[in-house]
Amino acid sequence: MLADGGSRGLLRKTFGELGLLSLSAFLFAFSFPSFISIDGLWPLVFIALIPIVPVIRRCSWAAAPFYGAFYGFLSYAIFNYWLTTFHPLAIFIVPVIYAVYFLVLFPALKAVDLFFPRYAYWIQAVVWVAYEYLRTQGFLGYPYGNLGYALYKVLPVIQISELTGVWGVSFLIALIGFFLGHALLFTFEYDASFLASLKVWFGRRKAALAVCSVLLAGTLIFGFVVMRGNYDDQRPWKVALIQHNADTWKGGLPTYRRNLRTMIALSDRALAADEPEAVIWSETAFVPGVDWHSRYRTDSERYALVEELRNYLADKSVPFILGNDDGQKADPGLPPILSDGRLNRVDYNAVLLYENGKLRQTYRKTHLVPFTENFPYKKLFPGFYQLLVDHNYHFWEKGTEYTVFETDNGVRFSTPICFEDVFGYLSRRFVRNGADVIVNLTNDSWSGSVAAQMQHMGMAVFRAVELRRSVIRSSNSGMTCTINPDGRLTGMLGPFVEDYYIGSVPIYAERNTLYYHWGDWFPLVMLFLGLVFLLVGGVRKIVLRKN
Repeated sequence: MLADGGSRGLLRKTFGELGLLSLSAFLFAFSFPSFISIDGLWPLVFIALIPIVPVIRRCSWAAAPFYGAFYGFLSYAIFNYWLTTFHPLAIFIVPVIYAVYFLVLFPALKAVDLFFPRYAYWIQAVVWVAYEYLRTQGFLGYPYGNLGYALYKVLPVIQISELTGVWGVSFLIALIGFFLGHALLFTFEYDASFLASLKVWFGRRKAALAVCSVLLAGTLIFGFVVMRGNYDDQRPWKVALIQHNADTWKGGLPTYRRNLRTMIALSDRALAADEPEAVIWSETAFVPGVDWHSRYRTDSERYALVEELRNYLADKSVPFILGNDDGQKADPGLPPILSDGRLNRVDYNAVLLYENGKLRQTYRKTHLVPFTENFPYKKLFPGFYQLLVDHNYHFWEKGTEYTVFETDNGVRFSTPICFEDVFGYLSRRFVRNGADVIVNLTNDSWSGSVAAQMQHMGMAVFRAVELRRSVIRSSNSGMTCTINPDGRLTGMLGPFVEDYYIGSVPIYAERNTLYYHWGDWFPLVMLFLGLVFLLVGGVRKIVLRKN
């Protein structure tokens, strides 16, 4: 009977802890744009980590990795639900990757709770930011879901990004969540009423409460002070953004031809309605390689379509900026068609600047999307590579130059392509090379989801604040918008509509931020401190146990 009762008690405990983790996963996912709210319910992010705290405290060491894997899988399955429209495998692969990440993270959080019970919330926030940074590195780097991005609309708070990058906002959120989580945990463990327990806990941590209050108040004060709000004294750049609302890769030549004529019609309407200084199309808005077919003419039908585009651009004095599948010779010393009939060609996801009918400059994407645009492990995992090829994933070569475009009227800008604008280090590199405006060309139509497009756009807001540069987004289906250097959305087209938007952004480059100079210094400090605390805490625990 005792054994049976113990099993029931363990089962109830396990289900209770899984319930808390599920609650945290839902709070996390719904903090961001989702099927519940396309803007995101951002206040939830401040309480999303609270349910994790009692689970970390009470679970066994053996259970911690399991709970971490459960939480990682569930939270990202909800958060990235729109991956199902891309491919059924995608909604499985991404949550599995995060299950592995949290399988490691939860034991680290538990170690902090064991080694430093009185100050655990500080160090757990440090460890959380270190985890967010590490998961954005390397081939699998994926910044979606960093806590700070949930606050893309809370402008006074996110202004600290010019000092710390998005990481400082994540730290503030994690600290508040863990702090409140430990406070509530104490109320369950202390033998008094809820309010009396809270009073005792906060009374014992007056210094910590004061520091947290100062951090939050300081963040808000800093935000209100540094926001300019008005940029009327800056030289404006008026652009026409073309949203043709079509997946450029579906349908072959008939689709390419239809899309080209739609974009030409929208461009002509925009040019007739106003006098933009540039017309911007989206990522791979025009698929046939302009440079390749102009040089080698290996496909007569695609060459004819390229000529239609070039003839249209020939008499346009306004610059055109467009995404293109840029084909180049793989071996410059060989002909375009090899003896066995294969094309001597590699492809780049590229942006072309046409001005006065001539191709002036090209940028080729340097940070490719894992699995769908790049898989460097063909020899190691040939079967998996072939599976990706069989599902028509389009692999690209990596570009090597961080191009800064310059138009005849002196506007200097760079064009991170789609996924590239979610990495702060890339936009920083462009700006340090001389770009005064960040222009993101995107294709998010494949998601079929407004929430996915809003999640992506929310990250672009931080690129503006981190570097104090205007951001322009030209997407084939949304979210096509303009963002000023404060991170304020100054205009946006609706999602999944065929239309154009004429917007103006200030060319502001009067000051460079700490993030511009030092980059991702803040998460590197968090990573260093997290490792030091875990090492010192572990050694201290071993020494005390031996004594």
